[in-house]
Amino acid sequence: MTFSFKTAEEIVFGDGAAARLPAFVGSFGSRAFLVLDPYLDESRPPAAGIAPEMQTIRSSGEPTVEGIRAATLQARAFAPDVVVGIGGGSTMDTAKAIGILLRNDGDVLDYLEVVGVGKPLVAESVPVIAVPTTAGTGAEVTANTPIYSPEHQVKASLRSPAMVPDIALIDPALTASTPRSVTASSGLDALTQCLEPYTSRFANDFTDLFALEGLRRAARGLRAAYADGSDMAARTDMAMCSLLGGLSLANAKLGAVHGLAAPLGGMIGAAHGEICASLLAVATEVNVAAMQAREPDNPALARYSEAARILAGDPQASVDDGVAWIRETVNMLGVRPLSQLGLTQERIPEAAEKGMVASSMKGNPIVLTLGEVTEIVTRSM
Repeated sequence: MTFSFKTAEEIVFGDGAAARLPAFVGSFGSRAFLVLDPYLDESRPPAAGIAPEMQTIRSSGEPTVEGIRAATLQARAFAPDVVVGIGGGSTMDTAKAIGILLRNDGDVLDYLEVVGVGKPLVAESVPVIAVPTTAGTGAEVTANTPIYSPEHQVKASLRSPAMVPDIALIDPALTASTPRSVTASSGLDALTQCLEPYTSRFANDFTDLFALEGLRRAARGLRAAYADGSDMAARTDMAMCSLLGGLSLANAKLGAVHGLAAPLGGMIGAAHGEICASLLAVATEVNVAAMQAREPDNPALARYSEAARILAGDPQASVDDGVAWIRETVNMLGVRPLSQLGLTQERIPEAAEKGMVASSMKGNPIVLTLGEVTEIVTRSM
């Protein structure tokens, strides 16, 4: 087996890690462009006093074409030495997009996949420091930014190896104030981003180490973090799960859940984590059934069984037991079906067709038929 692996130049994880942010910023220069979640106070740590010269913008939900365009113009005028993203996945993704566009002339649409020109990005970015305040996307160690185009009702990505942040600074204490609904949706996204790379056709021995440990952390921490947001052991487990999921997906890709989540996010505008959670149990069932019928020797079947044993906490657990654990967790965490997230019956064929050609679908362990992808969406309603 041969594989390559890319991640941040430095990953710092642990209680109090955020206190090191000013020193990391200072190592790049004196001018910092800060992308900050709307609910964070820029006069208090971890945002306060990170650089002698600082300009701050607030992220506003998932990145959009116009939002990235405006933020990049502002950053170009400021000419920062470093871009810092403090917040959830959308905030960190915005910081990553700004960093790479500061080294690439032109507009965001010149480089955006699918709905833009799709020109290759120059493989250079202004240094980026990513500081997550939620446990979900793993954006602190991934190499792309999903961007929503309202005009096309599509999410497409800026993508370059240079978009992996220089510093990933993960302090589980920063996630303690995450609302329960975000703990649920982001945590289930983190779980999915460990399960899909583990069962991906691009999985390898190295990413397996991260994905399996991420699943163990999710099994132990997800329900507990939702039940008690002050449970720092659970918060730490989920922060680690999110990081490990990001490391896994960046190097082993994803699968049907994310293949559908991207177009559905563009179509209905629901939270990415909620969409993934709504799809996960059915997508697992359909994948397993498809492999049993057409590819009984597919190694991913054994991987789904191993994942089930980890999630259910039972060395004798079957794939069905793993799916049952996922369903129970989704119900416990109050995740809504796709019909309650805004998808109508009439748009199911559109969602399935878009999912079939989504980039994440390339990592799925078996090539699903349009009928099988339609089944995933229909049964997730």
